[in-house]
Amino acid sequence: MPSEDAVGRAMFEEIASAAREKDGSVSVVIVGGRGGQALHRLLGAMAAASDNDDLLSRLHVFTQDALAPLRMDNGLSFVRDFERLLGPDFFRKVKSFTSMRTDAEDLEAELAEYVGRLESVGGIDIFFLGLGPEAGGASHLCYIKPGSGATYSDVGGLIPLSESILEHHIKKFKAGGTNVSEADEAECRAAKHILTLGPAAILGARRVVQSIVDADTAPVKRESYRKLLTTEIAADAEQRAKQFDENPGLWLRVHPNVRSLILENVLEN
Repeated sequence: MPSEDAVGRAMFEEIASAAREKDGSVSVVIVGGRGGQALHRLLGAMAAASDNDDLLSRLHVFTQDALAPLRMDNGLSFVRDFERLLGPDFFRKVKSFTSMRTDAEDLEAELAEYVGRLESVGGIDIFFLGLGPEAGGASHLCYIKPGSGATYSDVGGLIPLSESILEHHIKKFKAGGTNVSEADEAECRAAKHILTLGPAAILGARRVVQSIVDADTAPVKRESYRKLLTTEIAADAEQRAKQFDENPGLWLRVHPNVRSLILENVLEN
């Protein structure tokens, strides 16, 4: 696609299309970082007007991952970035907005409750995803990192926080224009875990839409995306499970209804 704004508009059209195809509410899992920012700015502008109020009022909006423990008002929390871009009118107009509680005393119990809330609205209509680069051309989806042991049956998980993911998280927030205080960054660097939705949540979504717009600031994404596209998926179940654990980005290859929205520079050598 020619620009990040074009990606954002295409992401919105995915939501509008899902709403046209069904009655009642539409459940959407939004993506943090730069991959979702054009969409979030667009939704914020729409919420400040009234032309799309009917659509907004049908949306159940969920987040997909979070670093923990972390204060909910930390500037490096995805929720703060969502609030900055979406604006107060958006949160007032949508049917619901549910984020993972990263300050909960029992993080495993919080994750179980979160998955329960997703299931209570009828599952996921659209799961927006990015692509996080990992060593050797591997990649992560949500924060399902290589070696986490995530399987087809895992709806969510609590995994140790790696240095590579922590650095990627902070870098992409700063690249996206977030004003990060020293105190917030210090607290973020002290986080120990990642709460994340898992492969079963991704594969159970009715549609998956991936956006990759930041190969300029994260050029290693080019290698990760090429490997995602070109890896031959093993026919043997045990070998395939090993592939997916080494490169979680490959989970996208086995979903039957995926659209990838990428900028042209993602395909450059």
